[in-house]
Amino acid sequence: MSTPILTNPSKISTPTENLLELHNITKQFGDFFALNDISLTLKKGEILGYIGPNGAGKTTTMKIIVGLIRQFEGTLYLNNHPLSKTQNEIYQFLGYLPQDVGFQTWRTVNHLLDTLGRLSGYDPHKLPERIDEVLQIVGLHDVKNKKIVHLSGGMQQKLRLAQALLHKPTFLVLDEPMTGLDPSSRFQMKKVIRQLAQQDITIFLSSHILSDVQDIADRIAIINHGKILNIGTPQELQAKFHVGHEIEVILSEMKPDCNIIQKLPQVSKVKQHGKLKFVLTLNPDVDLDTALQEILHLLVSNECIIRNFNLLQPSLEDVYLRYVEEDE
Repeated sequence: MSTPILTNPSKISTPTENLLELHNITKQFGDFFALNDISLTLKKGEILGYIGPNGAGKTTTMKIIVGLIRQFEGTLYLNNHPLSKTQNEIYQFLGYLPQDVGFQTWRTVNHLLDTLGRLSGYDPHKLPERIDEVLQIVGLHDVKNKKIVHLSGGMQQKLRLAQALLHKPTFLVLDEPMTGLDPSSRFQMKKVIRQLAQQDITIFLSSHILSDVQDIADRIAIINHGKILNIGTPQELQAKFHVGHEIEVILSEMKPDCNIIQKLPQVSKVKQHGKLKFVLTLNPDVDLDTALQEILHLLVSNECIIRNFNLLQPSLEDVYLRYVEEDE
């Protein structure tokens, strides 16, 4: 394998709205394919969530994007230029939060960021102001002069984001940014990520907490065994599966004729919660709109008084599990 170079630019389209493009990327470690012919694009200002099981290829993809892995097959574009031509410039606009990174814990927060800022070439006269800005962004301003050894795991994760933001990058690669955060801190981290995207910062992030990805990602890519299974908005991915569509039915009272709810032909499974609440799982081969109309008609014709009739879309976790199960 060799460092990728662009051999025929005319064969590959590079639209200006894409900050990142991966074309047919393959990475082998011996006989093992960590990545197997993957392609994806990331638009400027977009948040792309990257999800998959452990060992699926997420971290390998990110290391290729940030230049830590340089030997691979395929072509990677950044700002419409092949990686081989942007390798030296990438660090000027890239911020990277790796999954596993250790700090020298004897340093204070301020000392660490000052050192990293100087190493990145940031103007030393403007650095103190910038350190205050990023600590305010991630919610660590109160521990600026605290030694890292005394920070909680969640605070150290926020510090990792602070160092990634220090030089004002326009492209962020975040590998498991929610690791070690409690629910309140996760909420704040997601808020920060959304605000960064609103400032036209492009974000490529992975997380094993699927609800967090669903909350913030504009599009989601699902990877397994080194292959991209699908890419789309959360709504597009959910719409792929009629399997898992569920209907919540809440009755005002349970009349004898309402027992038909247990025998509806369009339904594969019925879960009853208490006396009046039912969750109906539709058969995979039914047309969704037709099934909804028929079920509602049957219930009404049997004089069932309905308090609530609501379609429950499958969660991202449901969709993710289905894709991964089908790929096994």
